[in-house]
Amino acid sequence: MSIRSDVIWMDGKMVPYDQANVHVLSHTLHYGLGVFEGIRSYAQADGSGGIFKLDQHISRLFDSAKMCRIAMPYTFEQIREACLQTLKANKLNAGYIRPLVYLGHGQMGLGAQKNQVHVAIAVWPWGAYLGEEGMNKGIRAGTSSFTRHAVNSNLQRAKVVGHYVNSILARYEAIDHGYEEAIMLDQNGYVAEGTGENLFAIRYGKIKTPPITNILGGITRETAIEIMRRHGHEVIETTFGRDALYVADEVFMTGTAAEVTPIREIDHRTVGNGSPGAICKQVQKTYLEGVAGKVDWMLPSITTYTV
Repeated sequence: MSIRSDVIWMDGKMVPYDQANVHVLSHTLHYGLGVFEGIRSYAQADGSGGIFKLDQHISRLFDSAKMCRIAMPYTFEQIREACLQTLKANKLNAGYIRPLVYLGHGQMGLGAQKNQVHVAIAVWPWGAYLGEEGMNKGIRAGTSSFTRHAVNSNLQRAKVVGHYVNSILARYEAIDHGYEEAIMLDQNGYVAEGTGENLFAIRYGKIKTPPITNILGGITRETAIEIMRRHGHEVIETTFGRDALYVADEVFMTGTAAEVTPIREIDHRTVGNGSPGAICKQVQKTYLEGVAGKVDWMLPSITTYTV
């Protein structure tokens, strides 16, 4: 799917897509210190657009910048409004929103602290991140040989540009081995997450997910937990090894891009009966209906706008 759009918001201005460029000596390009978010908008029943949990995503963007000692040049309200205006300018009532905070050119080296901070917001149409078939039938995943970032080696709660090299290498490896996605373990050998998704495992009705000490605490993860609890399920946040995945009745991933994606096979071992399980399907159905404005208790999480 093409990521082209008409315009991209850059430092307060709408810039034509082909003119939205940065200098080759921009600090973030060389060293990876920058932060970003992934946000989604969904078409609502009346034809308007609706951004799911916009405020939570922008809050996390600001938190990420704070943790990285990046001084945001715009206010929360300005970034929030810019996301809405960029969708409207591109006439999208559904799509992916990518705010990016990056350091420009001027000084080079690891100790540079005076380069200008820039913000860009791009939007584009985006379907199922791991494919429609994967959403419906489940994907195949493999445990990666790459270890997830250690708790004290990076900022686990921050969405930092450079962090995702770890994920990219793991995803390349998974694809080379014939899988759609990788499952990453932490420095102690416990299950952490996918390359860009959180993970849930279910056995005998007990739902487990890794605690946010060794993962990025996903906003979709948080929503999935609330959905399951509202349906009467207990969700336990605890550490566990990959062997728990091999004997699980259900395993699924959550993320802004991945939404709710079932896993049907892990390391050549069939998960459950090889089809999405009942709890996963319940979460997936509620989530997809909710972001489209069809679940009453999820409506306050949707910021609507007209194109």
